[in-house]
Amino acid sequence: MKQFFTIFKFELNNLIRNKVFIVMTILFIILVAGLLSFPRFSGLFAGDSSDDSQSTILIKLENKEYKQQYEAAFKGAFKDNKVEFTEASVDDIKDKVTSGDVESAFIIKNETSYDYLINNASLYDFKTEVVNGIMSDVYKASAMVENGVSPDKATSIITTKIDCQTQVLGKDQRQTFFYTYIMIFALYMVILLYGQIVSTSVAAEKSSRAMEVLITSAKPINMMFGKVLASCLAGFVQLAAIFGAGIVFYQINKGYWVDNLIVESIFSIPMQLFIYLLVFFVLGYLLYAFLFAAMGSAVSKVEELNTVNMPIIFLFVIAFIIVISSISSGDVDSVLLIVCSYIPFTSSMAMFSRIAMGSVAFYEILISIAILIATVGAIGVLSARIYRVGVLLYGAKPKFKDIIKSVFIKQ
Repeated sequence: MKQFFTIFKFELNNLIRNKVFIVMTILFIILVAGLLSFPRFSGLFAGDSSDDSQSTILIKLENKEYKQQYEAAFKGAFKDNKVEFTEASVDDIKDKVTSGDVESAFIIKNETSYDYLINNASLYDFKTEVVNGIMSDVYKASAMVENGVSPDKATSIITTKIDCQTQVLGKDQRQTFFYTYIMIFALYMVILLYGQIVSTSVAAEKSSRAMEVLITSAKPINMMFGKVLASCLAGFVQLAAIFGAGIVFYQINKGYWVDNLIVESIFSIPMQLFIYLLVFFVLGYLLYAFLFAAMGSAVSKVEELNTVNMPIIFLFVIAFIIVISSISSGDVDSVLLIVCSYIPFTSSMAMFSRIAMGSVAFYEILISIAILIATVGAIGVLSARIYRVGVLLYGAKPKFKDIIKSVFIKQ
């Protein structure tokens, strides 16, 4: 145990005091602080200009019969825009839209037809959906009037409000999607980054032949676990600093994000879910870090790492794609993701996604965690055995069958 703590302390100090580690942590903190403080500072330079031409929507009615209804409907639907009705020609309206004098324009030809004029269509432009509803309401009102219903009565019928109260009995994916996505992406980045740092560290020590001295004074399993757990803790220190800064600057600028559902959902993750996140985060990282360390010991040069690490990276990327595709589609209780929840190489992301966005029984979570813990322990011992043989092999890379045979050699 003393050997383990000595190696753990040495590796942790090397990682935390590394200049690249410190600089990257500071840069990420500055980036997070800047992003969360942006609304506060952008307001200081916004100015008091009353020119709201960029938010103006022009409406041209070819038929003035229902002008009153159109005016009320458009101004009610586009409260964040300045709605103007115009008698200008279509060509003049097009010129205003193209030049940027107005944001967009609608040419209402009749009760069932209109043209939408926009210079550059945004990916998130949903104005036509709104106007389709307006056109439908006006058409229904006109049809009622033509069939003997008074205009006031027709308007009253069309504008009747529907009372809808949504009761979410399970998980609301609109609230959980964003922090689930960010946490999965953070796990992805940490595993790939710190896993390869471990692999590179092992390969560098081996290529410098420092490992020949170390292996005679410490057991391979202590060296392996010391390196992996030190890198794990270093990664958490960095993430804690970054996310901690995010929480601090969010609280400082909370008033500026009150209407942003995405940011609010990210910083309102339930404590129970956060605990599950830590469990799967640690176990998922350890599983892959042990594999990366074993592969690092199987090469003689750092330049050979890309080749031996590729299968591990490929496996992890596939797991990431499966999980991201599932949460993006909202189908987190699909058969594929349920199966992946119990496969150790994918369960750290798959089960957490199901917990955050789907319905999972507590016993399912326990089974997944138990399988993952058992696999991490087995992979750790297996990697230590590969490590013991690999660090003393130089020259040609050991073949896969030779590495497998080494597992059964007693230490």
